[in-house]
Amino acid sequence: MSNSIVIIPTYNEIENIESIVRAVFSLHKPFHILVVDDNSPDKTSDKVIELQKEFGSQLFLEKREKKAGLGTAYVFGFKWALAKEYDFIFEMDADFSHNPADLEKLYEACHFGGGEIAIGSRYVTGVNVVNWPLSRVLMSYFASYYVKKITGMKIHDATAGFMCYNRKVLETINLDKIKFIGYAFQIEMKYRAYCKKFKIVEVPIIFTDRTKGESKMSNSIIKEAVFGVISLRISKFFNRL
Repeated sequence: MSNSIVIIPTYNEIENIESIVRAVFSLHKPFHILVVDDNSPDKTSDKVIELQKEFGSQLFLEKREKKAGLGTAYVFGFKWALAKEYDFIFEMDADFSHNPADLEKLYEACHFGGGEIAIGSRYVTGVNVVNWPLSRVLMSYFASYYVKKITGMKIHDATAGFMCYNRKVLETINLDKIKFIGYAFQIEMKYRAYCKKFKIVEVPIIFTDRTKGESKMSNSIIKEAVFGVISLRISKFFNRL
């Protein structure tokens, strides 16, 4: 039995899912995996079911009826993991933009380093991004700067999606109140934890853009993030967060 589970939301990740699952299970530290699939037309879930025959009780699948957004997938996964009594709950993309080997670094930062949240940070030691166009790097970097200025959080990579949570963080945050489903979800989770005064640490990673499959980024997701940050700050000001 592992005390740690990695939540991987998927939508059309058939090209990546087997490789990412095998990479996580090859690590020295044992992790379990929960794949939350939004009824991918490319049959990602069928591949997970096939892999379950090999990996048994290490690999879990929850298939939702339709594509409903990254944030709702993670909230679903958080509640599932809390009910199964995991102590450390991770977020990770399926596309290898997050190096599975860095899961162990995030775990160590929380289990041994005193962090209650560990962020796999692209910007804590400079700009550690590979294969992104300059425009995307600048957008991401200045988004985190914007979040820092509006919210007051001393976090270099507020939009990061590679995370480790101690279960007590997710137990304390009211997951039913999470408002955002896209890019802003990552900011909202960090801000709610920051307002609860949990210890947040940033662990430097190298982020590598996907080589297979398609990005889920869209203009609506970016818009949600820009205006969502202001909304969060206003809610905090009026004690309604």
